[in-house]
Amino acid sequence: MFTINVEKECGCFKRSNYDNNMKFENKDEALIQAKAMENEMNEKFCQKHDFTLTEDGNNFSIGVGSKPNENSSGCCGGGHCS
Repeated sequence: MFTINVEKECGCFKRSNYDNNMKFENKDEALIQAKAMENEMNEKFCQKHDFTLTEDGNNFSIGVGSKPNENSSGCCGGGHCS
């Protein structure tokens, strides 16, 4: 049995159609699903987090980290800080 685990369920994940700890009989199916989840989460979620996929034996884990702040000046990019 192969499992896909999301380490931290952010709000976007909770609102998505994904389930945590999904189980698969076939490793290839689990890997395909895990990669699809990682890609969609990075492309379509709110962009506050960075999702990374790792494999450990029969488990695929999607880690959740904060995206680095691109504006080191503290400006939000709204155009009113200048």
